[in-house]
Amino acid sequence: MAQRKPLSEVLPPLILGTATFNVQYHPDPSKIPYTDIVGRALAHNILAFDTSPYYGPSEILLGDALRKLTPPPPREGYFIITKAGRIAGDEFDYSPAWINYSVCRSLERLSTSYLDLVYTHDVEFVSPEEVLAAVTELRRLRDQGLIRYVGISGYPVDTLASLAEMILRETGEPLDAVMSYSNFCIQNNKLGNQALLDRFKAAGVDCLPNASMLGMGLLTTRGIDNSPMRAWHPSPPELRDLCAQLSAIAQEEGEHLEEVAIRWALENWARVGSQFGTYLNPSDTGRLGVSVMGVSTVDELEETWALWTSVVGLVGDEEAEQRKAKIEKIVRDRMWPTLGSWRNHTWESGGPGFVNTRAVEDMGVVPRDETARRWGLISAPLDMPKI
Repeated sequence: MAQRKPLSEVLPPLILGTATFNVQYHPDPSKIPYTDIVGRALAHNILAFDTSPYYGPSEILLGDALRKLTPPPPREGYFIITKAGRIAGDEFDYSPAWINYSVCRSLERLSTSYLDLVYTHDVEFVSPEEVLAAVTELRRLRDQGLIRYVGISGYPVDTLASLAEMILRETGEPLDAVMSYSNFCIQNNKLGNQALLDRFKAAGVDCLPNASMLGMGLLTTRGIDNSPMRAWHPSPPELRDLCAQLSAIAQEEGEHLEEVAIRWALENWARVGSQFGTYLNPSDTGRLGVSVMGVSTVDELEETWALWTSVVGLVGDEEAEQRKAKIEKIVRDRMWPTLGSWRNHTWESGGPGFVNTRAVEDMGVVPRDETARRWGLISAPLDMPKI
């Protein structure tokens, strides 16, 4: 097998997250202009896409968009990231059999012969032993050529660090990537704690992409309570109310909360996350912290792209520097004092009280469907009559 380059040499610096191609964010994801979004992303040289089978139709819509584009982009010209192990809100299966099936299904949905990076999804909800088994299976699939890089994802940063340490200790091989979400934004920047970053460095982790710069919709003008996320978002009412105050502060300063939040996160993670960043830096100034952005419209994509070009210096001028200084001052002098003790608040995710709704006898049982048949994961014909 040819020697693989480190992930940091091939991972694009800005990733289009497609969790928004999902009923959790939109009542009818098929109505999102997903093909236009993907096409515009590629036109802007945003070459990586993050998805998951847990995100409802996200994988299907992303695959459909990539097939519809004309001319079709060459497969080596973009980077596909997906996940495995989380089936539904309270249902997880990290067994090797399910991980294998999930990867095969993702390959078909995304019309590709390989996946660039696969994470185990939301590792805090299962045991360390289950995470180790799933990572081991992903690496087996990597060695077969179906996957190129392997990582873990989740919310609690201490749990992610502990698991990265455990995987290195038990296997002698570090993870290529660890992705956290909502942990480096204006409400909570725990991921930037140097002691934590030192743990990831000691565990040999190559890349730390930062996802959900808007706290899964918490840091928006509309707010959680006026959006589809109201039914499931884990933030407490007190924090939602304070974030509404942040929106008012932004308006008083002639800004929108979304732009303040995205610019602050992009700017600071590009620097703080650079030790776990990519060498594919358009400004050629060394490693650059990797960010994942989620959008639901072409306009949102264009706005984020404009912010990104300013942050990485593709559009460098005195006005851009003044904007940067203004945003930093608003966050430091007005928004953080408003958050008070709720700054760096994190909500419960996983933990001792969580109960996996997947029955023990169903662990590792894959659907008797066409995907399983095509990949040889079931031995009997489909719909075989019972005798």
